[in-house]
Amino acid sequence: MPARIRRDDEVIVISGKDKGKTGRVLRVDPEKDRVYVEGLNIVKRHQRPTPGRPDSVAGVIEREGAIHASNVMLLDPKDNKPTRVGIEIHEGRRFRVARRSGTRID
Repeated sequence: MPARIRRDDEVIVISGKDKGKTGRVLRVDPEKDRVYVEGLNIVKRHQRPTPGRPDSVAGVIEREGAIHASNVMLLDPKDNKPTRVGIEIHEGRRFRVARRSGTRID
């Protein structure tokens, strides 16, 4: 995954239990080709209180789980529809480009 999807991108899930839902990418794990999307793929984790840390949260915690990068598509900034991402080189710099509309993605 050569940086097609980055943190703070708006994406839509194209397969799985959250298909059709959109959200903002919280973090990316490029080694495993996984992304974490805000409010999607919520998993429950049972956590004990950490000794010596009074601010540690104990109990059942809900947080975002990983989604494989192939199961999300970037939303085109122009019309908010799913698009593939291309790479355009201009004056020696690489830019991501929405294939749907041709607009640059910042």
